[in-house]
Amino acid sequence: MQKIPGSPIDKVVFWVAAMISASFVAWGALAPKAMATAMQTLLDTIIDEFGWSFVISTVFFLGFALFLAFSRFGRITLGLDGEQPEFSTASWIAMMFSVGMGIGLMFWGVAEPITHFATPPHGLAQPHSREAAKLAMEYAYFHWAFHPWAIYAIVGVVIAYFSFRKGLPNLISSAFTPLIGEVGVRGPLGKSIDVLAVLATLFGTATSLGLGAQQINSGLNYLWHTGESNGIALTIIAVMTVLFILSAVSGVGKGVQFLSNFNMVVAVVLLLFLAAVGPSVFIMNTLVASVGEYIRELIPMSFRTAAFSDGKWLAGWTIFYWAWWISWAPFVGTFIARISRGRTIREFVVGVIFIPSGVTMVWFSIMGGAALYSELVGVGGIASIVKEQGPAVALFALLAQYPAAVLTSFAAIVLVGVFFISGADAGAIVMSMLCAHGNLEPPRWLVVLWGSLAGAAASVLLVMGGLGGLQTAAIIVAAPFLLVMMGMCVSLWRALLNDLQSSEVPEARLGVSDPERSALD
Repeated sequence: MQKIPGSPIDKVVFWVAAMISASFVAWGALAPKAMATAMQTLLDTIIDEFGWSFVISTVFFLGFALFLAFSRFGRITLGLDGEQPEFSTASWIAMMFSVGMGIGLMFWGVAEPITHFATPPHGLAQPHSREAAKLAMEYAYFHWAFHPWAIYAIVGVVIAYFSFRKGLPNLISSAFTPLIGEVGVRGPLGKSIDVLAVLATLFGTATSLGLGAQQINSGLNYLWHTGESNGIALTIIAVMTVLFILSAVSGVGKGVQFLSNFNMVVAVVLLLFLAAVGPSVFIMNTLVASVGEYIRELIPMSFRTAAFSDGKWLAGWTIFYWAWWISWAPFVGTFIARISRGRTIREFVVGVIFIPSGVTMVWFSIMGGAALYSELVGVGGIASIVKEQGPAVALFALLAQYPAAVLTSFAAIVLVGVFFISGADAGAIVMSMLCAHGNLEPPRWLVVLWGSLAGAAASVLLVMGGLGGLQTAAIIVAAPFLLVMMGMCVSLWRALLNDLQSSEVPEARLGVSDPERSALD
């Protein structure tokens, strides 16, 4: 078992990550055009040469996570045998959903289906047709349901296993102990893995902050005609950064848990309102039909690459999403692991993949379904507004077609803001943990520092290229962390097999007979 050193921070991880982050912020502030050109060149190379790797690896993560859940390994407790979960199941689900993708769903819940409706993926349907509407829902589910949550589940289960069952520090590098040993984890390779995890977390968080700021700006403009500009968006980022830092220093049990529970209540009320006053029959039909089509087309969609499809569309949507989820994986996975002690691998994987995916499908069916109904047989106009003003205004364009539009739009702004805060403060806590030897309660000054850097990075990306700049950063940072995730899978598999061989995991508890064990060996 590794011991956390006496120093409160890991000076190597902290200083290397902090210097790289500060240099990026300074570069973007002083020479935004030069940085934008360099990042675009790097992005083109990644997409052209390695885009396929995002596709195949994401399929693997989903398959591996499901195998762990439904194999004999699923009975293993992420902690000591008999240990009880720290948080209730309701709070556990609310926190992981709020941190995992709450702000993204607010941004894309209407915008993505409407965009696909107007411009169908890979040209597989006629624009603005019922077939295009069906396809739009399939791809919304595809980008937001099983695959992304499987990415989170892989990182989370690996960290929880090595931290809570093996007693290793709550670090990404700890997961590599079976492969490179404790000496390797404490050496340059282990430090590099943790630095990369910090940077991935920083830019994953920054991407979400940028999206949230854009949507809040659009909502304020809708309500009070404040206008939309980078200046206003930067002011929003500054204010929200202060708020999420205050939340983060209060700790997971207070700030994040309270905000997540509040979020879920407001989100449910908003969804119920739209379902009640909107086309409820169409929404239910959309949910049932789209889930069936999504499951039927899951394998073909999962393996679609640029070889025989629209490579530009694939890069702008599917590969961006896979990269975005991977860039979020260090902090969402670490955070989910942090709140999941005492749960079994099966409970963890099923809870992390299927419950949020189900909520996501309902979310898109209500938000996206109501918007598609408007386009097909209702007032319409949402698609043209999104085309002219961008995806950030999509939700408010939909709410404007229903009663109490000002009230619901204000509620949506509050919801985006709280998702903004809860997701960002979880990111700040995780970055601080990674720089503090995995300490679950990192120094508050460290949380403040990383929260500030995340806000600064979001500001730079927003000024550099808006939504495109945010997408570019997510893909670039995710590319190297993809290799880390593959290594984590190999390491976990080796550790689980070693547990069986050493009888560290009781065979009776896993249901492993001698012939089965021989087959594994």
